[in-house]
Amino acid sequence: MSIPRKAYDAAATSALSGLRVVDLSRLVAGNTLTKVLAEHGAEVIKIEPPEGDTLRAWKVGGVETSWKAICRNKFSVALNLRHALAIEAVLGLCETAGIFVESFRPGVLEAMGLAPETLLARNPRLVIVRISGWGQTGPFAHKPGFGTLVEGYSGFAAVNGFGDREPVLPPMFMGDAYAGLHGAASAMIALRHAEATGQGQVIDLSLFEPIFQVMEPQMANWRISGKRKPRTGSRSTNTAPRNVYRTADGGWVCLSASTQGMTEKLFRSIGREDLITDARFARNPERVKHAALLDEIIGGFVAARDMAENLAHFDRTGVTIGPIQDAASLETDHYVVAREALVELPDADMPGGWMPMGGAVPRLSATPTILARPAPRLGEHNEAILGAEACAKLRAAGALAG
Repeated sequence: MSIPRKAYDAAATSALSGLRVVDLSRLVAGNTLTKVLAEHGAEVIKIEPPEGDTLRAWKVGGVETSWKAICRNKFSVALNLRHALAIEAVLGLCETAGIFVESFRPGVLEAMGLAPETLLARNPRLVIVRISGWGQTGPFAHKPGFGTLVEGYSGFAAVNGFGDREPVLPPMFMGDAYAGLHGAASAMIALRHAEATGQGQVIDLSLFEPIFQVMEPQMANWRISGKRKPRTGSRSTNTAPRNVYRTADGGWVCLSASTQGMTEKLFRSIGREDLITDARFARNPERVKHAALLDEIIGGFVAARDMAENLAHFDRTGVTIGPIQDAASLETDHYVVAREALVELPDADMPGGWMPMGGAVPRLSATPTILARPAPRLGEHNEAILGAEACAKLRAAGALAG
């Protein structure tokens, strides 16, 4: 099967069409937030500095892959926000916007002349999302912050990896992504309030709190047990069996049988029905205590068969097991392709002229997501958004780029 190819349709609309979002954020969290809105039809206007959003610098083979994936459907206006005329242009856009997003260190927005009270004076219905590493208040408010720091501070890295090695940070922007998704939801909640009452508000979104919340109930568990959760690799400290197992042809499968019924189904499927009544494996607390031995039993069964045999066997017996995939295998995976979780869109910068990207997330039956336009070139929409006359004045003042 080949990856489905899609075309951009600049006329596409969806549930958020007519909503203007002014986005001054940089890197991942804010761009993830506004991607969600843009995918559902919002007019997301990226206000970029003359050098562009820092996300553009994350290139592979000279191609802005992260920018292209996270900023499709958006518009770009390139302004030098050190100029008063540029600030006035942003304020003008905010008068017709529903949502404003920024990710500067606390205090920077105020210094720019774009304090929340200034924005709300121009548009009392405006929803203002302020993203920062540690929040607008508290003892760390003055600190800059990146996702890496909150992934460590939240307790995530401490429990990730193996006990005989160092703590492991996620290999992708997990903290930023969680914050962006929380931000999109909270922005829509605040927007609903604004539409009902005419009252805008400020959303204080730290990178720390979303990932810290995802780590629940770590604090309650600590208070009860007085024990730090160990790093156990892919094995769980709460349920067993759960791990990864190597197949005869060198592949890996992941398995989780986190209910009693699934565990019993697993035991039957590997010809070890006797384990159902074995005191060491009869119930989850005992299985967790004897997880290493259980892994040997399951791992032995998996190791005697290649990937295809294992997947066919466990699929036939209804056991929750699946392959460990990577980019090379996902590109041709029948589920990913058939589900259109991965699609290709035209892109002249990519080898072959097509860029693989994620499809629709989630699937709405009445108002599906859109593919209106590729991620914009720096300043591509200056005149379309600001108008030719305004752009001429800004350019003459040195306040416009692109």
